Amino acid sequence: MAWTKYQLFLAGLMLTTGSLNTLSAKWADMFSAKGCKDDPEHKFSHPFVQAVGMFLGELSCLAVFYLLLCHDRRSPEPKMNPGQSFNPLLFFPPAMCDMTATSIMYVALNMTSASSFQMLRGAVIIFTGLLSVAFLGRRLIPSQWLGIFITIVGLVIVGVADFFSGNRSSEHKLSDVITGDLLIIMAQVIVSVQMVLEEKFVYKHDVHPLKAVGTEGFFGFIVLSLLLIPMYFIHVGGFSDNPRQVLEDALDAFCQIGHQPLILLALLGNTVSIAFFNFAGISVTKEISATTRMVLDSLRTLVIWAVSLALGWEVFHGLQVLGFLVLLIGAGLYNGLHRPLLERIPCCAGLVSTEEEISPGERERLLDAGRVQVADDS
Repeated sequence: MAWTKYQLFLAGLMLTTGSLNTLSAKWADMFSAKGCKDDPEHKFSHPFVQAVGMFLGELSCLAVFYLLLCHDRRSPEPKMNPGQSFNPLLFFPPAMCDMTATSIMYVALNMTSASSFQMLRGAVIIFTGLLSVAFLGRRLIPSQWLGIFITIVGLVIVGVADFFSGNRSSEHKLSDVITGDLLIIMAQVIVSVQMVLEEKFVYKHDVHPLKAVGTEGFFGFIVLSLLLIPMYFIHVGGFSDNPRQVLEDALDAFCQIGHQPLILLALLGNTVSIAFFNFAGISVTKEISATTRMVLDSLRTLVIWAVSLALGWEVFHGLQVLGFLVLLIGAGLYNGLHRPLLERIPCCAGLVSTEEEISPGERERLLDAGRVQVADDS
């Protein structure tokens, strides 16, 4: 069945904005500018300020939800399901997980390449699968266990590629690259906790995805904005790249933006792209399928890698290509993307039927809940 123009638009929007989200964040990290007072020119390294911008983008999804709801209610035959009423505080724990994981990942993005950053986020499959077995009582089918194992192999390959690139790179020291990679993987543990919390306490209330994203964005934006105040006074020494060597110097960030307006463009690109990425992802799930959404989410890693190479942000590594392919296979197996292919092969059709089936409705819901990227993708 051929896609409509609107479906093609949604798929292109999701792929483009999802890629821009990581690329714009990395672009901001590459600027250097003067700070406040007599501070010399230094690198823009403000991961927590960037995370606030990301949550602002998620918060805007709440406005989009109410605009769509208002427009739908004015139509002769309303079709939009606003979901059940719920206690917004249900979103507070997953929002705090999102805030912590996103902040850690933006710190890591300062230390490693954009493509490795995106590839290593695939580790969320491992921890989500294990936590769902431990806390949700889910039984993983053999292909999902195989997908987890292959994903681990892919992460090892990407890590080895980063080790060799760190030895040759002048932009990132080897120690920074290794630390950044480990921080990204650690953040995926927190993201997987977030996803399990969402599934256990939030999605059973039939909350509209845009409203869920927007509510988490609200809590994340408010809490992290307030935390910027004590962060301004917490000295962390050489761990920080800002002149005062504090955990986060928001004033220095604003001064650098004043001296280099392109930083603001990069930050706005991150905020706007995360909002459109969430909208496009939810729309792709609704208009096409959750499987298509997962494929597009995997393809944006390829786009980020290709753009980074074209812009000279990183050097080509064959091991990185191999790692991407292995991670893609692992994600495909875990999310059941192999099933339609096997069903078309007569000799392999029986393999699909021997696995424990997950109902289409549950698979759609689980895949829709797994918006890594936003956390992605954030």
